[in-house]
Amino acid sequence: MSSPSLPNEYAVELIPPDISAYAAGNTGIPYIWRFEASEPGPHAMVSAIVHGNEPAGAIALDWLMQRDFRPARGTLTLAFMNIAAYEAFDPADPNATRWVDEDFNRVWGRDVLDSDRDSVELRRAREVQPAVAAADTLLDIHTMQHLAPPVMIAGTKAKGVALARKIGVPRIVISDAGHAAGVRMRDHGAFDDAASEASACLIECGQHWEAAAGILARESTARFLWALGMADESLIAEAGGTEPKEQVFFDVTEAVTIEHDFTFAQPFMGGEIIEIAGTLLGHDGGREIVTPYDECMLVMPSKRLWPGQTAVRLARRVG
Repeated sequence: MSSPSLPNEYAVELIPPDISAYAAGNTGIPYIWRFEASEPGPHAMVSAIVHGNEPAGAIALDWLMQRDFRPARGTLTLAFMNIAAYEAFDPADPNATRWVDEDFNRVWGRDVLDSDRDSVELRRAREVQPAVAAADTLLDIHTMQHLAPPVMIAGTKAKGVALARKIGVPRIVISDAGHAAGVRMRDHGAFDDAASEASACLIECGQHWEAAAGILARESTARFLWALGMADESLIAEAGGTEPKEQVFFDVTEAVTIEHDFTFAQPFMGGEIIEIAGTLLGHDGGREIVTPYDECMLVMPSKRLWPGQTAVRLARRVG
């Protein structure tokens, strides 16, 4: 299924960088680059353009590549992911190239990767999977449909929350299990295994094309590398970073999966705290969707209101 175009109400302030110079990679996998320090340390990966219409991550990786960044210790992999969708990006129709055939960030279950299914995204996921599996720490850079506060998605394990704390931005940290439509890359393999020390976070840097998203993509990357001892603190200032705000933590208690025809009761953007339990959020066919408790936060309400997709996630503050 190709990515249907959606109306766009936001200015495209970010210019996707030309990444063609990085096509060869240095790992045997196109667009995947790996740099090893002489000092031992973690194997970190920073990944970008899992979705083709989210250029902020490409801006962050291009910034590191342009300055010839090398880790002070350990191994760093820089990964440009959904190349076909990124190359198809058109600022005149910027919602049309989230993916080519299917969502690259819903194919990371072993049952899907090992299946007979075929798509542009699955072929690329199978190609890059060895590089993803080799990393023990992942920062996956994304952006959002709406102009809403940035969030860090830490998965369901304590190790993901701990990594989010070390990175320190953005202010809002969400723990959630993902989507019924399929497994995300940040939940692949050891990242979601409580018995493994491998950890991953997915950052949503803001609206897809707002200038601030590109700055936060660079800053969060710099803070990630500094937290792992791979970069000097000065890299944060070079990235445009400022003093971070104290983080707040939420657990997603429900991901509302669409069964019929979903409509929102209001034009929610994400990050809203709905004070009263039982407040109407929308309708899915004849089913009313209401807040299950007081002070319920709405996480990333979607414009892609199709059966099987997540309409919105509901979260409770835990810290």
